[in-house]
Amino acid sequence: MTKVGYARTRAKLNMFSKAGIIELHTVMHERFDLLLWHVATVPDDLQHRLISGFGHPSVWQQLVHILTCEEGWVHDLQNIVFPGWHEEDCPTMAALLIAKARIREATRTYLGGLTEEQLNTTLAKRPVDWGGELRSPAFILLHVITHAFHHKGQVVAMLRILGYPAPDTDLQPV
Repeated sequence: MTKVGYARTRAKLNMFSKAGIIELHTVMHERFDLLLWHVATVPDDLQHRLISGFGHPSVWQQLVHILTCEEGWVHDLQNIVFPGWHEEDCPTMAALLIAKARIREATRTYLGGLTEEQLNTTLAKRPVDWGGELRSPAFILLHVITHAFHHKGQVVAMLRILGYPAPDTDLQPV
């Protein structure tokens, strides 16, 4: 199939269902909660210890990165400027959990307001802070989910290095 033929075929199909994205987003946050409960047992100094070899070099920076990306990308999808926030804006696990609940609910609210067609239609206009190729909201929301699992895996590796191996936090635990 040619690139043009592929694009036409892709444009006619709904790649994702709203129920499917909601389920994946819900499970991702449930598994992230499991990781956060474990991180809460790790001494604060170790949560903030820098570990070489990671783009966000502490457990805490990884956790903040996961949440700021979800919040920022959902803002982008709505063409709302995202002021951003950083590690120092969320200094405790209690503050992080409050931010996580707010972000999870904002994503669900956004998703709840979309039709199946809107969910699967490539954005027609470039959002203010958009840096990549225009995609559908479903594609970006799936990226939010896979991004979270990628960085959650990095946190699990970091915790192992720090001597605090995490429980199984996979999408489908064994």
